[in-house]
Amino acid sequence: MPRTSAERTRRQILDAAYESFYQRGFARSSVDEIAAMAKVTKRTLYNHFESKDSLLASVLEAQRELSGSRIQKHQERYSGNDQQFVSVLFEELRKWSEKPRWAGAGITRLALELADLPGHPARLVARRHKSEVQEWLAHMLHKAGTRRAAVKARELQLLIEGAGVLMLISGDRSYADTAAILAKRLVSA
Repeated sequence: MPRTSAERTRRQILDAAYESFYQRGFARSSVDEIAAMAKVTKRTLYNHFESKDSLLASVLEAQRELSGSRIQKHQERYSGNDQQFVSVLFEELRKWSEKPRWAGAGITRLALELADLPGHPARLVARRHKSEVQEWLAHMLHKAGTRRAAVKARELQLLIEGAGVLMLISGDRSYADTAAILAKRLVSA
């Protein structure tokens, strides 16, 4: 929790930027708009972040940390055999996609928006995040007794990402159910 005035201001800017980037995308979000949403001047924003690019990287870093915290908080829900693990995983994906104004995984969407900028700092944060997710999947599959857990984690992540993107594009939430069926076959093979 931010304690100083500077930390609170930085948090306000990060929250406003997250909202703008998530809802409008990186290219369509302006620094002026983000500053107004955060109730700070543009100068104050630039005192905390050297550029819009570094602001995006900081937003994604904060989201990466939050994502890890949420997973740890609900770790026990994901325990059990690999079939239970996969069921809960895709059940949660479907529930998340049914929330109002759901717009897919923000880190994935923003990384895709920056596809032509491989060295962009936000792409590096996204790469690290996806790697951590894959490591967590491998850990959970190994804990559940799945053979070749690392290989299956990579395949499982592909199903998660694919289902998320197809649900976003089509609006059809049943892609989560289809991916869950395939994932159960995958982990038991």
